[in-house]
Amino acid sequence: MTFTQTAIAGVQVVDMPVFHDERGSFSPAWVAESFKARGLEADVAQFSIATNFRRGTIRGLHYQVRPFEEAKTIRVVKGAIFDVAVDVRHDSPTFGQWVGVDLEEGDRRLLYLARGIAHGYQTLSDNTEVSYLVSTPYSPEHQRGLRWDDPALGIRWPLGAPTAINERDRTYPDFPPASR
Repeated sequence: MTFTQTAIAGVQVVDMPVFHDERGSFSPAWVAESFKARGLEADVAQFSIATNFRRGTIRGLHYQVRPFEEAKTIRVVKGAIFDVAVDVRHDSPTFGQWVGVDLEEGDRRLLYLARGIAHGYQTLSDNTEVSYLVSTPYSPEHQRGLRWDDPALGIRWPLGAPTAINERDRTYPDFPPASR
């Protein structure tokens, strides 16, 4: 596995090796020791899959607060997304900054997000399926979010306004979030 640090500490692009033979290909998609060797969290409490019917759908930006903060690893199984990570760690030098990464079906790429990073994405194709490995169980009382179009964040979504978004994601409060 090849790990590439982004401009935000704790947000890494992970490229999986691909082994080909006459049967097809094989990639180790999750090697806990490879993550641990780089100081990344490798515990998995939950595996989730999101199916998105329409190109332009936006999910997020979501995160959980203490004691249910979560590290996430994201991969596109089908379709393509523009994946966004926002640093919501008040003590971080990149607090309030965001990075975006294209992930698509077949690219053998993961996005790793440390605790304290808000996550969201916009689908770039119809019928997109996204899988998540999450370090901490979901806790509705500890879930928070950032509005997709908050001007303080200035996220440049590739397709502009969403074709589909739920009410909760559309109405999160303004940035910055309250201290934990």
